[in-house]
Amino acid sequence: MSVTECKMVDLPKVSNAQGNLTFIEGKNHVPFDIQRVYYLYDVPGGAIRGGHAHKNLHQMIIAMSGSFDITLDDGRNKKKFHLNRSYSGLYICPMIWRELDNFSSGSVCMVLASSIYREEDYHRNYSEFMRALEG
Repeated sequence: MSVTECKMVDLPKVSNAQGNLTFIEGKNHVPFDIQRVYYLYDVPGGAIRGGHAHKNLHQMIIAMSGSFDITLDDGRNKKKFHLNRSYSGLYICPMIWRELDNFSSGSVCMVLASSIYREEDYHRNYSEFMRALEG
């Protein structure tokens, strides 16, 4: 896998004088079946989240409120994304190391995942991740 396969995905945005609406309709907008949804919030200033890669899991990450940065690393290339729109998501394919930082006050990070939580799907050590890539 490569960071070039990870990309921003525009989600539908319905504008209205009473407020905007964005919706996600499964595979119409997300390139995998959604099996789990979770979100990060109340992240302390200066904190770094992530710091891992998934062996098989696909994810889409959306800044529901506020903003944060995501740095993706495929072992050869790194790419940084700034998420700050609730109608855009970042698709991350398996075997990509990710780190989330620079959380604004009040930010909420929602994650759509292709599987339920499985600890065995994680590479939590960067050296182990690199060895797996060399495989």
